[in-house]
Amino acid sequence: MAIPLSQAFRIGSYAVRQQIKGGRYPLVLMLEPLLRCNLACKGCGKIDYPDAILNRRLSYEQCMEAIEECGAPAVSIAGGEPLLHRDMPRIVEGYVARKKFVILCTNALLLRKKIDDYKPSPFFTWSIHLDGDRQMHDKSVCQDGVYDVALEAIKLALGKGFRTQINCTVFNDADPDQLAAFLDKMEELGVEVTISPGYAYERAPDQEHFLNRERTKTLFRDLFRKGNGGKAWTFTNSPLFLDFLAGNRSYECTPWSMPLRTVFGWQKPCYLVGEGFTETFRELMEDTEWDGYGVGKYEKCANCMVHCGFEGTATAESIRRPLEFIKVAMRGVRTEGPMAPDIDLSNQRRAVDVHDEQVGHEMERIKEEDPEGYRRATRAA
Repeated sequence: MAIPLSQAFRIGSYAVRQQIKGGRYPLVLMLEPLLRCNLACKGCGKIDYPDAILNRRLSYEQCMEAIEECGAPAVSIAGGEPLLHRDMPRIVEGYVARKKFVILCTNALLLRKKIDDYKPSPFFTWSIHLDGDRQMHDKSVCQDGVYDVALEAIKLALGKGFRTQINCTVFNDADPDQLAAFLDKMEELGVEVTISPGYAYERAPDQEHFLNRERTKTLFRDLFRKGNGGKAWTFTNSPLFLDFLAGNRSYECTPWSMPLRTVFGWQKPCYLVGEGFTETFRELMEDTEWDGYGVGKYEKCANCMVHCGFEGTATAESIRRPLEFIKVAMRGVRTEGPMAPDIDLSNQRRAVDVHDEQVGHEMERIKEEDPEGYRRATRAA
């Protein structure tokens, strides 16, 4: 189920125009309209906040302002669990009306109940969180039975005519044979896969199962080797990004290509690393010290090979070097031979812990703007 040609053309032509202009540009708006979730996954660092913050929501108007500000052709709506947001159907409808390509991410626990609030459209895709087979996924989300719910939700969405994909995050205990068998099953269902190594969120409960760079490359080479260089499966990822995961390319990230608008504001510098917030997208682009972040520059970035940081880099290379894109797409990912030199980490600056400061600042803002909500949340805590 490939991306509709009209959408591929719209996004591709936008990227080409921006590349010709030069400078930094957003490719996908990452939107977190809430941080509240109905799961507590061990690898997630997004929900470790007081109730007063978890109760916050971006309004419909703020969500529309975010896409107008940044101008990206696509938006990926995450969280938290987006289906907990009462205005989510209206938000999706608003983006579709603007002809933005919408990817609505969900753990699927509420999908059967909510699905009739949405309409199939070439501009709309369900992205269901599924980190492997039943054993792998239920372990990842720390709750039995979630895999079965997600699988039934996939079948339901497909049956109702929705474009449907899965978002698969890989950790260091993944077995290539087991993961390949899972991808075979998704291919049989006709489901596209967005695959990525997990990011080591500093607030995640489980810090032992995140991949380092060497293990990431080895694992993905082993995986792609079992699937004809990855060609056996239908990925939403760029072939050049998959080639990067297998250690065949040395990329620097382009965090501005997928900027994050969250309940705090526009997050600096990226979706994964929170080092402050700005009120506007322009401030994010102009005031962020981009050269201070990335692999080899900042300790928190050392092991990152996540798609939201590097897909933009792969997209830019595919525009500059289209024959490279075609070669990998046709032949598959190389799984043998030497790997590309990696980036030197010896001069990276040390990580800074800013979480408590940010939480304190946001709690003060909530106390000022919504004193009754603040009192209710703090009493409940």
